[in-house]
Amino acid sequence: MKPEQKAQIAPHPVLPEYYDNEGTRRKVVDAMFDASARHYDWITTMMSFGSGKWYRRQALLRAGVAPGMRLLDAGAGTGVIAHIAQDITGEDGLVVALDPSKGMLNEARKLGVQHTAQGLGEGLPFPDNSFDRVTMGYALRHVADLKTLFAEYLRVLKPGGGMLILEITRPENKLGLAVLKCYLKGVVPTLTRLFRRSSDAQKLMRYYWDTIENCVPPATILDAMAQAGVHQPRRHVVQGIFSEYSGSKT
Repeated sequence: MKPEQKAQIAPHPVLPEYYDNEGTRRKVVDAMFDASARHYDWITTMMSFGSGKWYRRQALLRAGVAPGMRLLDAGAGTGVIAHIAQDITGEDGLVVALDPSKGMLNEARKLGVQHTAQGLGEGLPFPDNSFDRVTMGYALRHVADLKTLFAEYLRVLKPGGGMLILEITRPENKLGLAVLKCYLKGVVPTLTRLFRRSSDAQKLMRYYWDTIENCVPPATILDAMAQAGVHQPRRHVVQGIFSEYSGSKT
């Protein structure tokens, strides 16, 4: 008998408002990001009140990103983390931004990201032991299987290398949850439609919240990391909603 396959751990269930089944999810999500790519940086800057780049830099420094390192930013989107990482790693380092969306990668190159690649975090197009760090910023909710993702991160990391995954997590208290939902599902999509005149971008930001609201809890993410073989998986929380998941390869 073949050994029993362990069940996949999806970051959230199928969301029928956007797609019918897991088989169509990737195509639908990629299309939403492609259609909204030119608006995305404006939206994220607006909704974070301009603090997003500062926070990302601090998170990278907390994760030990340093000059001369080789870093892969998976699910890079418009390349904000990759661009900051380029500045930190310097001329002797290497930063690669990887994303499944051509539109997002085009925006990353406009920002000044020097090395880009199209692909999925669950199937990285890089050799084993290639990077000192792997990062992912607010894209964990868009993958198919957490264990496969973390196993791929471990594969391309050098021994002793580390991963950093930034995510937004539902607040534990009801009031905080209600306020965040009102802001991210109501205010942000409405402002997006008014100022960017894009129904595609408005839809993407509603989807953004729905994936947060339906995402598996932090304990499940940490368990998936452990099952994949991540050494000392842990979670650092900032302001109650920003989760920094990290761990290393032995």
